Amino acid sequence: MANNERRGGRRSMYTKMVASSLIRRASRLIIAVLAIAIGATILSGLVTIYYDIPRQLGREFRSYGANLIILPTGDSKITREQLRRARGVIGAERVVGMAPYRYQTVKINEQPYIIAGTELPEAEKNSPFWYVEGKWGSKEKPESVMVGKQIAETLNIGIGDAFTVQGVRYGQRAVASAQLLSAKENLARDVASQNFSRKLSVCGIVTTGGAEEGFIFADIDMLDELVGDSFRGDVVECSVVADAAQLAELSETLKDELGDVQPRAVRRLTQSQDIVLGKLQALVLLVTVVVLIITMISVYTTMMAMVAERRHEIALKKALGAENGLVMGELLGEGVLLGLIGGALGVGLGFEFAQQVSLNVFGRAIHFQWLLVPITIAVFIAITVLASILPVRRVMDIHPAIVLRGE
Repeated sequence: MANNERRGGRRSMYTKMVASSLIRRASRLIIAVLAIAIGATILSGLVTIYYDIPRQLGREFRSYGANLIILPTGDSKITREQLRRARGVIGAERVVGMAPYRYQTVKINEQPYIIAGTELPEAEKNSPFWYVEGKWGSKEKPESVMVGKQIAETLNIGIGDAFTVQGVRYGQRAVASAQLLSAKENLARDVASQNFSRKLSVCGIVTTGGAEEGFIFADIDMLDELVGDSFRGDVVECSVVADAAQLAELSETLKDELGDVQPRAVRRLTQSQDIVLGKLQALVLLVTVVVLIITMISVYTTMMAMVAERRHEIALKKALGAENGLVMGELLGEGVLLGLIGGALGVGLGFEFAQQVSLNVFGRAIHFQWLLVPITIAVFIAITVLASILPVRRVMDIHPAIVLRGE
């Protein structure tokens, strides 16, 4: 019991000595705390950005188009059930856009054109780089379609103009004319042909500088109704937040789960994304290391100045019987307290710093990483202790008799 009381008294005395020492040198220590807090702010902010860059920049890259294509194998088509299962495999949190496409040949003024049926809201998410004069089509107005610039110029039509598409429906298959069916299909069909005609209007004109300018884009349900059968997809374009390795793994999973499909990653896009992400993360890491070094230097110079200022105080303590270990422990305790206060301040300020960077650069908010709180505080306590070791060791070189004589 007596030993416990003595230990408690020593801890209490030690705490009072450290606190009183900090209070007496408040102005200098405030500067040290600010230096540590600034370093902790930048460190925690950059670490938050470092781990959030793949998510943020990954979504930015999705504005350049789909990075995963799902194709059917052989003569098969993609079904609604396969499309539903593909969404489940990829995961809603990773999907930016997932647009199935069905291509059908129709006739306009006796000339063949290709109409691409798709889920237009998903296609818009996949292709925000498309320039659409007018507006995108919608499921609420299925007769309103988008036409490519090339078709608009050929047919001399503009926004709001109407045109008629025609085709031939053969049971579960529709084409522009009977001659497009193979001889085998002609022999196999056992249902009468039926002509279809549908009046459509232009709600938007698509300009991309690519093949899209030669298509008519319509709601996929309307196209299924037009040709008289259920959805039979030719391709599914997916915009997924994932790097090259994750896309490769996802492709294998989709192939195993869906069966008759060939998932393919758009390599050029994913490789460019990985290169940019790697360089940005390396830059953030380099800046973080530089900040840590600068913070350590600031703490080192502050502690050196504090030891120099307190030479007479330290000499007096040693003359009264204080051992080197006790004096060094007091100074290291001050360093630990500085690291604790500065690190705690830096965590909160660092999150605000990272939040502003994310909002201004990416236009998206980030989530607070609670794990950073103990890590940042522990790192800066370690930094202050390391930076204090050399100045504190100088206590051993202080000789009370010499210093108290003023030499």
